[in-house]
Amino acid sequence: MKVLLTLLFAGKFGKILITGGSMIVSIFAYSLVFGWGYAVGLVLLIFAHEMGHFLAARQRGLNVGTPAFIPFVGAWIALKETPLDVETEAYIGFAGPFVGTIATLCVYIIARKYESDLFLALAYAGFFINLFNLIPISPLDGGRITAVLTPRIWFIGTPILIIAFFYFHSPVLILVAILALPQLKIAWSYNSKDVDNQRYYGISGEHKVMYTFYYLTLVVFLSAMCHSIYEIIGRGY
Repeated sequence: MKVLLTLLFAGKFGKILITGGSMIVSIFAYSLVFGWGYAVGLVLLIFAHEMGHFLAARQRGLNVGTPAFIPFVGAWIALKETPLDVETEAYIGFAGPFVGTIATLCVYIIARKYESDLFLALAYAGFFINLFNLIPISPLDGGRITAVLTPRIWFIGTPILIIAFFYFHSPVLILVAILALPQLKIAWSYNSKDVDNQRYYGISGEHKVMYTFYYLTLVVFLSAMCHSIYEIIGRGY
């Protein structure tokens, strides 16, 4: 019993150490470029996004790891069980941008109330990160959400990703493209008549409409907020 309790404690401590340690490393790395205040706020906003995924996965009864961070790349949670259907995957995928948006909205309200340039910059970063994650291509959250319609919708996300790369020149986009290659292969060979595909992707029309509405609403809101903050920064308070 003592050995079991020791292993249990070590497992929980290990998860906390991975999350907390990687957060500290990320804060330090970001602070070298952006300063401590921005670094702490940015990592906390990313943490809120990932905890949305974590809590949604736990709510659906899936075994999931705590968030792990990589500086200038982001963070992720490791699903140790595969979702049984596309609706579950969409639910988990949507939870991250949703919780992340709520957290960022709080930062935005503080920024406007106290006319804080730091919080306004963090709000812009938070809204943009969640918007970026809604690009409709797997493994991004948008790909997991829009898969409720068909995996072939991921081909819409591919040109968006290419345009984003030429606009931002970010190495993170190259990483996303590499991770997306196997998923694009799946989308190319997708057969709607396959029994396994029907079992996994076969959800009700009501759910398809619901997730499409949620997805488009969040995309429009985040786009509007990014544009609004951009204009505020341009003209000043």
